[in-house]
Amino acid sequence: MSTVTDDRAAPAYPAYRIDDLARESGTTVRTIRAYQDRGLLPKPERRGRANLYSEVHLGRLHQIAELLERGYTLASIKELLEAWDAGTGLGGVLGLVSEVDRPWSDERPARIGRAELVARFGGVDDDGAIAEAVELGVLEPVPDAEDEFLVPSPQELAVAAELHAAGVPLRAISGHLRELRGQVEHIAQRFLQFTSEHVFRRYLDHPPSDAEATEAAALVRRLRPLAQQTVDAELARAMRMLATELVQRHLGEAAQPQRPRPAARPGEAEHITVTLPASTVRSVRALTGPRHTAAFIAAATEREVRARTMDALTKDAPHPAPHPQ
Repeated sequence: MSTVTDDRAAPAYPAYRIDDLARESGTTVRTIRAYQDRGLLPKPERRGRANLYSEVHLGRLHQIAELLERGYTLASIKELLEAWDAGTGLGGVLGLVSEVDRPWSDERPARIGRAELVARFGGVDDDGAIAEAVELGVLEPVPDAEDEFLVPSPQELAVAAELHAAGVPLRAISGHLRELRGQVEHIAQRFLQFTSEHVFRRYLDHPPSDAEATEAAALVRRLRPLAQQTVDAELARAMRMLATELVQRHLGEAAQPQRPRPAARPGEAEHITVTLPASTVRSVRALTGPRHTAAFIAAATEREVRARTMDALTKDAPHPAPHPQ
């Protein structure tokens, strides 16, 4: 693993012409000039007609190359290097970046051949579905191996295979993944906004020192599992609630667990089971929601009984005598 060198401690005497610097740094003259134009490299020392560069420039080029390899843009590299020049260390910052960049799952990528892939999906050899899986990142082509793929998440591929075995078409699986990915990215964004506001704000409003960046990296390690644990718990809760409602909605009262009724005590009304038409139950459920269906039917029955009792009392009551004219 490469390490960031402290170019502030390097000797500043001129040592290289631009061609020599390009050769020593493994870059090109054109790139060096582009970095100078962007302010990423200090100006060379002018000696007569020649521009001479020092070990400081060479160290800076190595830093830029390493940061580019880590995925930084030139704009963000410029900000980091300006902070470095102002006295802020890069070691802690790069440690923080490494902590954030490392995999957020314990899963290990695996390889799979096309023949095995086809066999896992019931012998369906679908070029379009494979191309879509590559586009989604579920599969990654292996260079120089035409019939081999890298699988970043074997669990995700296993889920897709199980869904297909259960009868879900490949196109429906990829469409569902696209939709799910958008929703999960929204959840991740909200979690990052939440933690940035309440946890990491004090590190983000200024270039962090080495100590601050190290402390922030430790916080990332502590908070890393929380997002997945929260989503797992909430997904389990929602699946239980919604799956129960789905089954009850489609299967009616027969899907509800039947509990034995206690025998009626003297003076108590006997418990009677009444089967209602499925259309009636569906209508009540649509009106009140699955949780209140039984209570609504009981209340409606009680209201009807009371209304009929009032009608009977009114019918049997003596009528007042007519007033004399």
